[in-house]
Amino acid sequence: MNKEISSKRKWIFRIIALIIVLIVAVIMFIVGRGHTIYFDNKSIDYNGSTLKAFDKVEVKVKGEQVAKLRERDRGMYDTMGQSFDMDLIITEGDGSTKAVHVGMGLPYSIDGIVLNLPALLAGAPENVYMSEFVSQAVESEPEDEEPVTDEFGITMEEEPTVDEG
Repeated sequence: MNKEISSKRKWIFRIIALIIVLIVAVIMFIVGRGHTIYFDNKSIDYNGSTLKAFDKVEVKVKGEQVAKLRERDRGMYDTMGQSFDMDLIITEGDGSTKAVHVGMGLPYSIDGIVLNLPALLAGAPENVYMSEFVSQAVESEPEDEEPVTDEFGITMEEEPTVDEG
């Protein structure tokens, strides 16, 4: 009888542990994952026309200014979750300003998201205004020549030139 109670108790603890793990997984799914969002204020060609970059645009998230961009500038913001809201204050060359609120869902599959602001506000499709950030890794130059070694495995260097002038 004691062995039967111990076995039931073991199964109860296993089920409770599994329930706790599932609850944590659901909470993490709801909270979402972290994303780095890059804001590009660059002109872009779309459908045979050029969507011109803004003279100046301020990006505010949760009331806090996170980027102030001129033409061809990029800013960034780190966020958690699968939805993102921002306010854009656009200043044109004549000094007129316009405020725009933008809310969007973020894809699960991308960590670094680049948003082209002129394309976003022009109503271009998601594949035009949103792309994945890919860092440009610096590649080392391959060595064309193999070092010359003597029969003992010692690397030979060029002999110094002597100027007899």
